[in-house]
Amino acid sequence: MSYRAGWIHYTNVAPILDDLVLPPRVSAVTGVPTQMNAALLSGEVDIANISAVEFIRNAATLAALPDFSVSVLGPVYSVNLFHRVPWPDLKRVALTAQSATSVALLEVLLRGSGVPAVLERAEGTAQDLLAAGYDGVLRIGDSALREWYGVVGPLTEATTMTALPHTRGGVMVTDLAEKWFELTGHPFVFAVWAYRKDAPPPADLVQAMRVSRRRGIGALAQVAERHAEKLGLPARVVQHYLWNFRYHLEAPDRLGLREFAAKAVPDHAPLSFGAPPT
Repeated sequence: MSYRAGWIHYTNVAPILDDLVLPPRVSAVTGVPTQMNAALLSGEVDIANISAVEFIRNAATLAALPDFSVSVLGPVYSVNLFHRVPWPDLKRVALTAQSATSVALLEVLLRGSGVPAVLERAEGTAQDLLAAGYDGVLRIGDSALREWYGVVGPLTEATTMTALPHTRGGVMVTDLAEKWFELTGHPFVFAVWAYRKDAPPPADLVQAMRVSRRRGIGALAQVAERHAEKLGLPARVVQHYLWNFRYHLEAPDRLGLREFAAKAVPDHAPLSFGAPPT
């Protein structure tokens, strides 16, 4: 019987998934976060790198691998609110095709700062939606990384990623992971590798993922160059973006995950994690 994996193959997981060799009897499909979240919950796939908030909301039926995550301590660069008014003055915010976690994070941050903005679904680029009259636009993923660089770039040999501006041409960029760090002092976990409790992953799949992660992190420059070409961004930008991630769900990441769970889904079931690697 085949074990089914569902991968959300954004650039941020390239060091894990690019060179992953699936063991026998394991098959994989790819899709966007909403598709893979639904596929895991319906049983179409047995494991997926899903949005952290979906893991939290479904903690009664899901468990997470104990040493895999997509986390950051500080800026993430690809989960951004683009806005033309200061954060306290936000009234209407557009949500394009988002992951559930980013929307929940935005809600937590707005609530925590006492900003009663109205969130509305709308499609388009950040610039188009700002021009249409929205005060802010939430964008995530590879497109958000490109749009962020379009506002704050270009990067020259005399500057670094951390020295780039947060505003230009009347557009401000608020990195939601950085704002979470300012609020809590903890990392933010955007995704975990979750599986249905009645279908734990075979040991050879988890080991293959660990091998692939070690190989990918060890060749980060090459991974960055490959994806920079696809994204139309400088390799330096993509390499910095990738080395910024925490992929191991360590103790600080779990602290951040539990704090987010308490703020976003106060009545959640206890979070479950598989046995630690031996």
